[in-house]
Amino acid sequence: MKIALIAHDKKKPEMIALCIRYKEILSKHELFATGTTGKLVSSATDLEIKRMKSGPLGGDQQIGSMIADKNLDLVIFLRDPLTAQPHEPDVNALLRLCDVTNTPLATNVASGEILLTALSNNEISKVH
Repeated sequence: MKIALIAHDKKKPEMIALCIRYKEILSKHELFATGTTGKLVSSATDLEIKRMKSGPLGGDQQIGSMIADKNLDLVIFLRDPLTAQPHEPDVNALLRLCDVTNTPLATNVASGEILLTALSNNEISKVH
């Protein structure tokens, strides 16, 4: 499966911890991430991750394009709802695309763990 990993700045430590806990599962899949998130997760886990641009510089839009083209199967986007994001329209567009294409989406650690556990139990199949 093709999985996207995205995290706002204040959520990057949580994304790293999540990916460390689920490294064995994630290592069996093709991973994509926005720039800084991908760099930090890769450094902490040695997972192979295809990095897009940083979110505010178009990375969210690149991931969104992959979702629109049905080239992603699952998205984990740890959002920081308490901090204003300068690229909020891009964030909202990405979330909307997940809904339109029926792409599984986790926006916090708890839902990310549920999706990754389901993935490890073969309870999620490719949507596209």
